[in-house]
Order: sequence, then structure tokens, then C-alpha cells
Amino acid sequence: MARIREFDEQKALTEAMRLFWEKGYEATSLSDLTTRMGIQKPSIYAAFGDKSSLFEAALRKYNQLHAMNVRTKLNKTASVKEAFKMLFLEGAFTDADFVQNGCFCVNTMVELAPHDTRFEVLTREHQQYLAVIFEGTIKRGIASGELQAGIDCKATAHALVASFIGITVMKKSNPGPVWVDSCISAAMKLLPAVGEADG
Repeated sequence: MARIREFDEQKALTEAMRLFWEKGYEATSLSDLTTRMGIQKPSIYAAFGDKSSLFEAALRKYNQLHAMNVRTKLNKTASVKEAFKMLFLEGAFTDADFVQNGCFCVNTMVELAPHDTRFEVLTREHQQYLAVIFEGTIKRGIASGELQAGIDCKATAHALVASFIGITVMKKSNPGPVWVDSCISAAMKLLPAVGEADG
């Protein structure tokens, strides 16, 4: 009979996600993980595999939470432009510590994707999924009569994802509200409302 695990696996994985998000893969030791997760090394190996496998599980959890929060925020208001503005301003996560950590997915893209195909694929797939969410939101704005019908939805979604990720990373250096607001205003010009001039 398999032994019943005496800890909350999802809670432990969330703590691992937070730690990897804060410190990155290389700077996080197994001792750091056992302390944060509240379990010992044999339990980590039994539940998640080695450190790399645990990191992958943590990244997948982050990507799922991130996409869910993005979708929720974009559906919060009837105005698509206002929804994008608030998402870009607040980010997917509003906790101050999370803002300082930037985007876990992008951090992974920088640290591991150039050297590990598995993480190259995972980070690219997440950006592509965000683009699908953005594209659907833009189409909703066109259907409602808020946005101009001639928008290239797919290309605009890709550009907005790039802007969103860039602003998220930039916030790690505390650039100040004026800088952030100007970046958001420029990004919003990609979404011309009915009656506005393009650009």
C-alpha cells in the first residue's frame, strides 16, 4: 500500500514557487526549499522529483495562476481599453513583493531557457497563451463597438504581450509612475477606439 503523504502537496508547491520566484533556480538550494516548504528532502524527491522537476512544477503552477489572473482582470470591466490599462498598471499580481520579483516566467526565460529546451518551450508557450487571451479581449472590444474593426487582432495582441512583459520587468527597478504611465499610454495607442485616429 502506498504511504499517505503527511503534508499538503499544493501548499508546499506554492511555497517552492514563491521561493524560486524570489531567488531564481541556481540561487535556491535544497536547504532553502526544505525550510520554506516545511518538508524534508526525501519528501521533496518522492512528491516532485529532483530540483529541476520541482522547478518545472513550480513554473507550471505560476503560469496557470498568472494566466488566470490576467484573464480575470481583462474581464473585470466592460471597456476593453480600461481593462488593458488596469492590467498593465497593476500587473497580474498586486502583492508588492511579487511586483519586485518581476515575472517568474520571464525570469526563467532569461536564466534557463537559453540552456534548457524544456524551459524554452514552457516560457514560449506561456507568452503564446497570453497572446491568445489578449487577442480574444481585442475581438470582444471590436464586437462591442468600442474598438475599430480594422485592427489586426493577432499582431496587436503580440505587441501588447511584449509591452506587458516589458513593463512588468521594468517595474523591478522602480522606474516611477510617470515613466510607467507613459509606457502604458503608448501601448494603448495600439487599441484605437471607434472615432479615434489610428496610432
